[in-house]
Amino acid sequence: MTDNQEVEVVLDVRASVGEGPVWDNRTNTLVWVDIMNNSVHVFDPASGQDRAVDVGQPVGAAGLREEGGLVLALRDGFALLDADLGDLHWVAKVEEDSPTNRMNDGKCDAAGRFWAGTMAFAVTPGVASLYCLDSNYRVTRVLGDITLSNGLDWTPDNRRMYYIDSAAQRVDAFEFDLEHGTLGERRTVVDVPPELGLPDGMTVDADGGLWVAIHGSGTIRRYTPDGRLNRIVRVPARQVTCCAFGGADFEDLYITSMTYGLSPEALRDQPLAGALFRVRPGVRGRPSYRFAG
Repeated sequence: MTDNQEVEVVLDVRASVGEGPVWDNRTNTLVWVDIMNNSVHVFDPASGQDRAVDVGQPVGAAGLREEGGLVLALRDGFALLDADLGDLHWVAKVEEDSPTNRMNDGKCDAAGRFWAGTMAFAVTPGVASLYCLDSNYRVTRVLGDITLSNGLDWTPDNRRMYYIDSAAQRVDAFEFDLEHGTLGERRTVVDVPPELGLPDGMTVDADGGLWVAIHGSGTIRRYTPDGRLNRIVRVPARQVTCCAFGGADFEDLYITSMTYGLSPEALRDQPLAGALFRVRPGVRGRPSYRFAG
């Protein structure tokens, strides 16, 4: 069950909270964020160069835009960043009455909407929500009573949306109406034992398998759509955060990690904490959807 293929360190950056990798197949680069360093990164595997841009506040996620540039889930809401990464434009503020909250993980659906949720800096139970930003920059609050809104993705046929509230220790699946962007019946697909770690970010491969970063375990775990564990990728950093497929053939799995909150002793024990990793697990991912706004 454990993947024996070598996990490669592609960028040893000691990120505070590396998160949200997304592959741009137009430029063959990987976009990722360092949440608590307020930075959006663009990594070019061909050259090994990584460009970082400070966006002024914690940034939970970045999505590709159809017309170029990025859509961002920032601490205070949604914004656009142009293709040169030099011009930031706010489009919608979120939870302005909750300054102790920030936005976290997010992703675009096949209709060009951008979904992203929130969390409290102190991870206060039940105070967060999941939001959807449509192409007209209208924001809809889709779910409430959340503690730590995290990974989300869709089945290849777009009939279900997978979603993680990390504090609930599980991956849920919703019936999904792509045309209207609405959620239906909810069920639990994967339960993660607390002693294993915290379910964090995730991605779905071309065969419908769920790859979930289990924070604290140093593993990325692949589950079948019916919730069976069938693959484990071990990473030389325990605080893994998210993963995404990329590369010309979408057979490279990129994995982010973090150093935030680790003691000096833990940092000594984990010299690769905060690095960006890559492995070829033998399955293929899918192109990322783009924001239509």
